Amino acid sequence: MNSAFLRPAGIRRTLITAAACSTLALTACSGATGNARVEPAEASGDGTLRIGLILDSTGENAFLNAPQLAAARLAVQEINAAGGHKGKPVELLPTETGQDAAGQAQALVSAKADVVIGPTDSSHAAAAIDILSRARTPLISPANTAAGLSTSNSGGYYFRTAAADVAQGPVLVKLAKDAGATTVAVMHQDGSYGTDVSAAVATAAEQAGMNVAATKDFKPGEAGPAAAEVGKAGADAVIVIARDGAQGVLAELAKAGVDGKRIILSDGAFARYSSRLPATFLDGARAVVAGQLPDADFQARLLTVDPGLKDVSFAAEAYDAVTVAALAAARAQDDSGRSIAANLISASGGAVEGSSGKPEADACQTYKDCRAGLMTRPDINYDGESGPIAFDANGDITTATFTVYTYAADNDPVPSGRETAGRAAG
Repeated sequence: MNSAFLRPAGIRRTLITAAACSTLALTACSGATGNARVEPAEASGDGTLRIGLILDSTGENAFLNAPQLAAARLAVQEINAAGGHKGKPVELLPTETGQDAAGQAQALVSAKADVVIGPTDSSHAAAAIDILSRARTPLISPANTAAGLSTSNSGGYYFRTAAADVAQGPVLVKLAKDAGATTVAVMHQDGSYGTDVSAAVATAAEQAGMNVAATKDFKPGEAGPAAAEVGKAGADAVIVIARDGAQGVLAELAKAGVDGKRIILSDGAFARYSSRLPATFLDGARAVVAGQLPDADFQARLLTVDPGLKDVSFAAEAYDAVTVAALAAARAQDDSGRSIAANLISASGGAVEGSSGKPEADACQTYKDCRAGLMTRPDINYDGESGPIAFDANGDITTATFTVYTYAADNDPVPSGRETAGRAAG
């Protein structure tokens, strides 16, 4: 609709590698046993599908709660308009914000949530997974992107409709190659995000037959020496992988004489830089952002739920998380968490290792149409507002869609295309 609907930069999604176990009502330190994603489950629900939300964004990122809440409300509204679950309305449980993710997870267990959507911040995921997996309640995050979450100890109860950070590696390389580059240089911020995405870029470059002329890491505020080395490398394209230090490294690259139109930015470095960088420096530079821009119809539907909505970050992914959960319950003819977890892969059109691969079912785009498909066949293939989902055995989506932006002379980005990566996680 308007430029206010662009996704923000600087969202913290880092994974806490050694999260403390929850000390709320559930005190053990090991996750649920088995793998609920692929194991059959007997019906044990009470007949009412209850969906909970973890809205964990605070401070400058608090605005991220509203689009996810609006999307969940819209999805439930449309599911109920199509008949609900087994003829009964699906319930969206009351939400809280400002409370920690673990506290919200525990409250949702007490409220008998059958499935939970969230959290936004990857660093909050471990605590929520710990609590919800013990309760055999699936957790589907619309925003977690940390690569390490693919192997979280969830017992098969953790999924995400957002692509892992590393999925952008092949896309960043493709943008460079499509522009005629045969060599790339990489500058990445010190830390797991920069290291993981840089490794994915290196692998993709090798597979594409491109040479990596230089790879330099940096700490925010200390990018000068690395930028100078990258400038000397003379690569055809410079890929910048950063979050907090993005503006600083771009300023240093300008000082090093790097031509801004050769720069390609990771999703964490995406921002409106305007006058914060030298005039016209980024003219022609490109950036990627995970997901596809919501179309006008979806935005209009969201506004019927929340007329004051100003941003749609993660709205499509949240809408799809609710819808695919309801479809999993419909496929199982049961609203229990274990049944939902056991049917999410099939409902999404995904496959596990050793299966025949591509699902036979044609893609369906709405709860109503997908549920109708279940009347004649056991498998469905939900492709939602965020694109194809197709969960794998790790609970990751297997097709990652990215919006491409090109910077104009004012150092601000404009949507210019879309790219798709074959896997969501490495």
